[in-house]
Amino acid sequence: MTPALLSAPAPRSTDALRPTHWRRAAAALLACMALAGCAQLPQAGSGPASLPDTAAPTPAMAGAVGPAGSGAAAATPAPAADLASPAVAAGAGPAAAAEGSTATISPPAANPNVAGPALLPASTSVARSRLDPTADSERSDLWARVRAGYAMPDLDGELVAKWEQWYGSRPDYVQRMTERGGRYLFYIVEEIERRGMPSDLALLPFIESAFNPQAVSSARASGMWQFMPATGRDFELRQNLFRDDRRSILASTQAALDYLQRLHTRFGDWHLALAAYNWGQGNVQRAIERNQKAGLGTRYTDLRMPDETRNYVPKLQAVKNLVARPSAYGLVLPPLQNHPFFLSVPVERDIDVALAARLAGLPLEDFQQLNPQMNKPVILAAGTPMLLLPYDNANQFLRGVASHRGPLASWTAWVAQRNIRPAEAARIVGMPEDRLREINRIPPRMLVKQGSTLLVPRAATAAHDVALHVADNAALALAPEARPLRRVTFKAKPGDTVASVARRYKLSPAQVAQWNRVGPQAKFKAGQSLMVMLAPAAAKKGAPARRGQKLAQTSAASQARAKPPASQRADRSRPQRLARN
Repeated sequence: MTPALLSAPAPRSTDALRPTHWRRAAAALLACMALAGCAQLPQAGSGPASLPDTAAPTPAMAGAVGPAGSGAAAATPAPAADLASPAVAAGAGPAAAAEGSTATISPPAANPNVAGPALLPASTSVARSRLDPTADSERSDLWARVRAGYAMPDLDGELVAKWEQWYGSRPDYVQRMTERGGRYLFYIVEEIERRGMPSDLALLPFIESAFNPQAVSSARASGMWQFMPATGRDFELRQNLFRDDRRSILASTQAALDYLQRLHTRFGDWHLALAAYNWGQGNVQRAIERNQKAGLGTRYTDLRMPDETRNYVPKLQAVKNLVARPSAYGLVLPPLQNHPFFLSVPVERDIDVALAARLAGLPLEDFQQLNPQMNKPVILAAGTPMLLLPYDNANQFLRGVASHRGPLASWTAWVAQRNIRPAEAARIVGMPEDRLREINRIPPRMLVKQGSTLLVPRAATAAHDVALHVADNAALALAPEARPLRRVTFKAKPGDTVASVARRYKLSPAQVAQWNRVGPQAKFKAGQSLMVMLAPAAAKKGAPARRGQKLAQTSAASQARAKPPASQRADRSRPQRLARN
């Protein structure tokens, strides 16, 4: 891989990228935009913005990324210091901007006569109208920006007070939750504003997952937005051997906002849309219809619903209130700067997760917090064309990849061409069987079915990466190994034939004839020794029972047929109630 996407063309001199020059260029650009009335980036589809080659790209430009898989615009390779910005410290988080650093500036529309990089896909330009010099707090404080965008009707009542007290009495929990959410909140707010949705929704991951992108519920909902497997597939969130896009920061956020918009369009009310997000749109629709037939109200507070859904919107309202007035609840929110925490970096070759983190200069845990969708220790470029990295770490990653010598990936995919035992597969790919079972989670006594994909070591000389159809559809299917057949011998009864023995043991006549070395139409003499091969369970079931066993079985069957006492009989006149999803 070569560095791409993130940098401007090489400047005429190294002075062009010094911080003082960057600030001067930014200030000049701001003045120009104010005089010309420029107040926003180009709308989606108008093409990427660019800066003169004397100005380094700002975090606001680099961090506003689109959905995973949208592709990256190509640019010229970057010199070592192209992207260094005084506004963001490497890996330090959104609150680590240098004191006195320049404000984030949105660039003007692209000028075809000015050379510059295409930093964003055209479809991901974010409309902004926040260049009022007097709005300093909103421009620098992300929490203020969230508060300014509240647009959902407020909810009040005992449940809201209950959750206000619950969060307010756990300041350590709120601190961890808000610090973790600080990595992702800017991107979510940008996407919400671009769609014209209320910023209240940016706080929804606080109650869904405590902003943990690796959270998994007991019902198998996963990710920051807690998508169920089927709902994730409905919104094209791939779930395969190598990745689960329900955990992807970009893809899951896009899908969640798409879903919420669809629900709001259906119900025309954000509280009902949130109830449907939690409970299911069919359940909410039926609850509304029940109330309509009964002449009752159809607002969120009027509907009969499970306790979890009844508490869902009050919990969000409580979090909104905490963010709006943290001091009223004895809380202190961590400062969040109003600029991106991460940006997207292209991945052009398969690469090990551990190596990618090392080249980016990040601890593995921090790398996985931004790229939590990986299921295996390798990133497949065909399925994951972009990584998310803090601003300065992105520079380090690109430089590290360009200078790396040796293989980038030590793992690859291997597709089984037939049903195969793990031991044989391990021998073919050249790895110990226990390691193959461990890395692919294959339990004992299981076969790997034809078409399944296994993670195996990659040869150092391998030239090709994993193909797109494998990266997007890799799955592992297993089947129980067939147990060895058991030899069962017995004496032929009067009138036994090959056909009658085959029927008795549920075998084919050809098998019985072959095992006993006779023709398919042969008849057996009474008392003749015969042999069949049966599976262990069938052998026990099909073997003639002894007299004592037969009497015991007859007695047990008689008791089973006997009528139980009235007190023990189920009342079949009343159907059992089943929980409805």
